[in-house]
Amino acid sequence: MRTIALLTSVLAVATVSCERATSSSPTAPTTVSAAELSHGQREIRLTGTVEAIHSSKVIVPQTLGQGGQLTLTRLIPNGTHVEQGDLIAEFDPTQQIDNALTAKGKYEDLSHQVEQKIAQNHADQEKRISDLTQAKGDLAKAQIELQKAPILAEIAKLENDVKAEIARQHVESLTKSNVYHDQSDTAALRILELQRDRQKVALERAQTNIDRMEVRAPLAGMVAQQNVWRGNSNGHAQEGDQLYRGQALVSIFDPTQMLVRCSVGEPDGAALTPGMRAKVYFDAYPDLALPAHFEFASPMASSALGSPVKTFSAVFRLDKTDPRLTPDLSAAVVLEPPK
Repeated sequence: MRTIALLTSVLAVATVSCERATSSSPTAPTTVSAAELSHGQREIRLTGTVEAIHSSKVIVPQTLGQGGQLTLTRLIPNGTHVEQGDLIAEFDPTQQIDNALTAKGKYEDLSHQVEQKIAQNHADQEKRISDLTQAKGDLAKAQIELQKAPILAEIAKLENDVKAEIARQHVESLTKSNVYHDQSDTAALRILELQRDRQKVALERAQTNIDRMEVRAPLAGMVAQQNVWRGNSNGHAQEGDQLYRGQALVSIFDPTQMLVRCSVGEPDGAALTPGMRAKVYFDAYPDLALPAHFEFASPMASSALGSPVKTFSAVFRLDKTDPRLTPDLSAAVVLEPPK
């Protein structure tokens, strides 16, 4: 009995020791399949907006001269495809035509006044030259009379001296006054010429404003009307609206070349490599997915006020396009893992 009890105690102690050794030993490595690895990879998903590579915003034309509102008389429909130089919008040119007619009338009137002044100055100059020539002749005649002094009486001699002095002073006076008359006529003519040129500039400005009343497409693409303030509402401009100069009227973009501009967190920046492939999904069209590739990213990261998270912008260019795509659509970019 003692021997049996001893053997039982030894077996119990050995069993406990094995269990402790098993629990304290490291776990053996587990084999994971390739499918499980690919399933466990972290997916990088970015959000952004769609933009057109080639786009231009057309505004209400800026006119030269006094400002004010312009009346829209024609506007191309939204979504129309245009070529470069096609007419997009027209504004009422009545005021500009009135300004052009007024400036043209003043310009022609001043042009005639300039021609008349030139002719009058020429005639006055010829008359002054004639008067000066006659005065010089009288002076020469008086000087000849002075040569008769030895054979004339004293009173006749004195009379000839007075006449010669008067003729000499007359010639000097005409010589000086003619210079001042010429300067005065030249200045008066210059004033008329400046007034004429000013009206010519006003006429050219009015003609330029008339040309600007027709707005044409700066590039080929699709037209997207912009929202403007119309009274107390915000919507697309309509014919008859009074619009201020500089307001955005329409936007023209090339739908064949589009990109997605995303905001990337700083930790995900290391995943962006040149030529990296991605899939782009659009919130407005859940069934649409287009391939894209990474173009470039901003080298500078920024953060919102009071936020420690820094982000930078990245651009992905779409390899394919869809007729439904328009700028400002929200999109999600899913980066494809490198092969």
